[in-house]
Amino acid sequence: MALGSGRERFRDGNAYRAAREWQRYEGTAQRDLFRTLRARFLARHAVPARWVLDAGSGPGRFTRSLGTGVGVRRIALDIGGEMLRAVAGHRADPGEPLPDRVRADAARPPFVAGAFDLVAALGNLLGFVEDESDRLFSELCALVAPGGTLLWELAPGPGERSRYLHRLPPGSVARLLRSAPGLVSARVLREGFVPEPRRRTAPGEFRRVSADALAARLTSMGFRVEEVLAVAPGLGPDPVRLAAIARDAKAWSHVLEVEESLGRSPDRWPAAAAVLIAASAPGGGTARTGPDRPQSEG
Repeated sequence: MALGSGRERFRDGNAYRAAREWQRYEGTAQRDLFRTLRARFLARHAVPARWVLDAGSGPGRFTRSLGTGVGVRRIALDIGGEMLRAVAGHRADPGEPLPDRVRADAARPPFVAGAFDLVAALGNLLGFVEDESDRLFSELCALVAPGGTLLWELAPGPGERSRYLHRLPPGSVARLLRSAPGLVSARVLREGFVPEPRRRTAPGEFRRVSADALAARLTSMGFRVEEVLAVAPGLGPDPVRLAAIARDAKAWSHVLEVEESLGRSPDRWPAAAAVLIAASAPGGGTARTGPDRPQSEG
């Protein structure tokens, strides 16, 4: 696969691909877990904001979860026109204001430096821009206002699963997770984890990015890393057991706590299929009241 094909695939994606992108967080307990853990992370870092940028937004699955406050303006930026058109089709309330939509390459964002209170790059955007990942990183960091928030999602490895939880029958895991989350986490850590096999082997599909390395780079630039979270290292790759857990409301609430507890351990970051990072920019103050930007779609 030629270098750059990942970016072209997103740029030229059709409506079917946009629908698939939305649906990958719908329809099964496993997908619900992935969506809910991301939503909880974004809620913890939903800072008061005037301007918010969702870089590489896709169909806008998480755009409306970014930032908070009366009058917050959200911009969905994506290289794919069909992805941006799909943003309008996923409103819970027909009267809900749509995010502004801008079709552009996130490595060349059409905005002035320091324009946003919150900038998010979810969905392993750094990995899919391939040889321009350094440029993308620098450009998005520069868009954050002094004291603003920067959110990243990375894909460091193929994922892993808990040895302990995986060897128990699904019903036993569901009953176990009615126990105190701290006790379950301790047992999981004692028995360790099994790495998942690598699924992608074609060179150039996307770049693996180390969470430790990115956090260190942000720190060297004066950012303060607020949270690093591996997404669902315990049961994330185990849809059968998650389906059993989802039928028990108490077990489900506990599995969220267990996965977050495990995911904050630095030992879980290198092999994780997804890692979320929240960081605060140096300085203080607020974003500009009107960043320069092109006319949005729609």
